Amino acid sequence: MRRTKKHEEHVDESWLIPYADILTLLLALFIVLFAASEVDSKKFEAIAKSFNSAMQGGTGVLQYDSTVEPIDEAGQIPKLGEADKPAENQKEMTPEQDQKELAELQESIEGYIKEKGLSPRLQTELTKQGLLVTITEGVLYHSGDAEVVGEARQIASEISNLLVSDPPRQIVIEGHTDNTPISTVKYPSNWELSSARAINFMKILLENEKLDPMKFSATGYGEYQPVDTNDTAAGRAKNRRVEILILPYQQENE
Repeated sequence: MRRTKKHEEHVDESWLIPYADILTLLLALFIVLFAASEVDSKKFEAIAKSFNSAMQGGTGVLQYDSTVEPIDEAGQIPKLGEADKPAENQKEMTPEQDQKELAELQESIEGYIKEKGLSPRLQTELTKQGLLVTITEGVLYHSGDAEVVGEARQIASEISNLLVSDPPRQIVIEGHTDNTPISTVKYPSNWELSSARAINFMKILLENEKLDPMKFSATGYGEYQPVDTNDTAAGRAKNRRVEILILPYQQENE
């Protein structure tokens, strides 16, 4: 009798190869991700490209979007651009420094008022809301009108030079009237008159190319924010005014 040879059964181990490859890939991926947190964007980009080329012949496994600081060719973090510097200075300024800078601006405007003999028609006040510059109606406009009169245009132009700052500040131009009713084709009410006065004055300020129009706004309050009584001529004269409110940086960010 022939002996029947016993054949040993062999376990199929072909699955181990792809399994080992997967483990290797996962290990490599975690190493790269860990290393990426420790290196600059240039090195991470190089690692990503090399890894993708080796694994699948192109980009895809590591689609990178660097969130670390960019590095220039010399391996240094580039300096802030001119547009970024004002924003950084603004963030670093404390409320005390902010108020001090506004106080210095107030001194400059007060010096201009004294030099031109414009007191008390121009006045300044430093408040928590900002630096307030008040200009009475007679300096800028004829009664019942919103067109800035001849010599007042020069005053507005000179004031605009005092408003230039780095970084630029937010500035609000406010128009106010007394409670004397007005009803004309051009100005149906004190709302329209006060708004037109604020806008016309702002336009002259913004003829100064050193000022940023994005930092300006104009509003009219009509007769509804008086600073004095409307029962006397002197009180009504005080209520007819244009105000320039120069905001603190901190208030701009609120």
